Amino acid sequence: MSFKHLEMSSNYKSVNNLKVSEDLLSFVDNELLKDTEISPEKFWLGLSEALHDLAPKNKELIKKRQILQKKIDEWHVKNKGKDIKLEEYKKFLQEIGYLKDEGPDFKIETDNVDDEITKIAGPQLVVPIMNARYTLNAANARWVSLYDSLYGTNIIESDEGGSERYDPLRGQEVIKYVREFFDKYIPIEGTSWKNIAALKVINKDLVIFKDDYEYKLKDKNKFVGHRGDANKPSAVIIQNNNLHFEIIINPKAFSAAHDIAGISDVIAESAVSTICDNEDSVAAVDANDKIVCYKNWLGLMKGNLRIQFEKNGKNLERKLNPDRSYISKEGKGLKLHGRSLLLIRNVGHLMTNPSIILKDGSEVPEGIMDAFFTTAAAIHDLKIKKNSKQGSIYIVKPKMHGPEETEFTDLIFSKVEDVFGLKRYTCKIGIMDEERRTSVNLKECIRTLKNRVFFINTGFLDRTGDEMHTSMEAGPMIKKGDMKSSKWIKAYEDGNVDIGLKCGFSGKAQIGKGMWAMPDKMKEMMKEKINHLKAGANCAWVPSPTAASLHALHYHQINIFEEQKKIKNREQAKLDDLLNVPIVSNPSWSEEEVNKEISNSAQTLLGYVVRWIDQGIGCSKVPDINDIGLMEDRATLRISSQHIANWIHHGITTEIKVMEIMKEMAKIVDKQNKSDIRYMNMSDDYGRSRAFKTACDLIFKGKEQPSGYTEPLLHLNRLKRKINQN
Repeated sequence: MSFKHLEMSSNYKSVNNLKVSEDLLSFVDNELLKDTEISPEKFWLGLSEALHDLAPKNKELIKKRQILQKKIDEWHVKNKGKDIKLEEYKKFLQEIGYLKDEGPDFKIETDNVDDEITKIAGPQLVVPIMNARYTLNAANARWVSLYDSLYGTNIIESDEGGSERYDPLRGQEVIKYVREFFDKYIPIEGTSWKNIAALKVINKDLVIFKDDYEYKLKDKNKFVGHRGDANKPSAVIIQNNNLHFEIIINPKAFSAAHDIAGISDVIAESAVSTICDNEDSVAAVDANDKIVCYKNWLGLMKGNLRIQFEKNGKNLERKLNPDRSYISKEGKGLKLHGRSLLLIRNVGHLMTNPSIILKDGSEVPEGIMDAFFTTAAAIHDLKIKKNSKQGSIYIVKPKMHGPEETEFTDLIFSKVEDVFGLKRYTCKIGIMDEERRTSVNLKECIRTLKNRVFFINTGFLDRTGDEMHTSMEAGPMIKKGDMKSSKWIKAYEDGNVDIGLKCGFSGKAQIGKGMWAMPDKMKEMMKEKINHLKAGANCAWVPSPTAASLHALHYHQINIFEEQKKIKNREQAKLDDLLNVPIVSNPSWSEEEVNKEISNSAQTLLGYVVRWIDQGIGCSKVPDINDIGLMEDRATLRISSQHIANWIHHGITTEIKVMEIMKEMAKIVDKQNKSDIRYMNMSDDYGRSRAFKTACDLIFKGKEQPSGYTEPLLHLNRLKRKINQN
């Protein structure tokens, strides 16, 4: 998707049949490749040859998407007003090559995969790689204070919930919550964790004292080590379901004032893995933006990323946490990984970027560029093995459509490995199951990457957006809120797990579920998100380190690998249900219902777009129409814009009415952002606000957007906005 080289600077240098942004060239030659065995000459020659071989294939795959979509549109138009006969529909999808024949059963063969993927089930953070501070917070969120997380959220209810003043009663409720949790999942034989007097390590065992009596854990194997003097440890390390707690003992600490045992905190092993995102949560549209992303990833892989910032009047520095040392119960010095296992999400196959121009004058396919640049950065970790102890590089690849595109991804990374002299399959691939053509062919997608795949997941927003766009001509879609209880979504969520388990993922790869989008609603998260484990997921996305520490408790409650054994025996999800198009035959919504639905979509859409276009913020907490903060990224836009576009197309509403609502919602969004000094109102002059125009285009041009993606319009208008600023 080219924008005719709308670049901040037209300063390019010619290198091996490529024109490369001078800033990008300097970054590669002087920073990215420094201290590697790859010379700039080798890099640029290999990249040029690979790009000129792969780019035409990339274009053909995008063209095939368009051809298939056109045929599906024509089929629905031809059958308009008729009920969809499933057997006819499936036969049609097979004939056009959309639905592939399923091959024989197989097991994935990915090797050299870290324990954080294979053995340790837990929360997964997603963080915009453009923001170094957030990225460091996420990387360090492997260990998070459970006391702080509980105290600062709505899980604990008290009068002082939002006060800056410490509430001792609230503090006691936090301690009570943790002790009751320990009583259930790390029980002591013969007594309770409440009001214990002391913890000591005696003869390789944890001894708990209460009322002059000695007690031990019901399962002695849950104690794995300590720090400090055995008779007076400063920390005790407990393990359950392969996750750890550190019980910090410091009687002098403020938080231990009313604790007989002197326990001042409990540190929970939390974000086991983190996706550092180059895609949906960033606004990277040119060479300068991409350099920021690549530099931060390079800093993580070299271990030297740090940032100085001011908070509450204090100058602070943030850097990567070291590993956590402790003494095992056998008396040996051991370490626990101090940081999340870091994965890097590349962009998909669609977009191009003006930072490199090919010899035919076209822009570089951004996904191929990401593959080379993010892998080159990760080569630094292959030497020091601070991130992946197994010597692997983990790439999460989004928005692939069907087995041809997953096979193309395998080809891309084979080329990368050849250019860099890496062992075949060093680069592991995570398949994001967020496009309909991938969902209906998931087993065959996995087959094409059976030596690389380490992860599959589901994502409601993008997958629903693609569902809407693929079947745009079939009829008016049901309401967004009704999608979660529809037949196709259950088949999608269950089928992803069923196929993953059938292909041997349990104990070898991650099966993931999507984001909890409300970072201020942790009590609600604790009630709802355990269902992701019950559904078979050994990782699920969370929006913050606090959410990670709390969601981690779910993985103590459920042994996911035992749960997956049960799920293997259930009836498999059906393809017929997955192909059940979520349309309404005879909609009977009132005008008020329709306008309310559109208003909700329009408000969040505007709230996100205005920050993306005007400030380059790709992910943020956007207040919805009820002022509840939701973590938004591009997937939100896709579902909202496609839904409104569908309703306009089928006469549920009109462009005139939608424009009225957009203007009303723009005023609300302007009010919600009044405290942001960088914010530019849309409602002051709708005609001059590029953000407002972009948001409208996402809807009114939504039917024509490739797969309903928002990137083409966002990138185009962000580039124009940046050029106007400079």
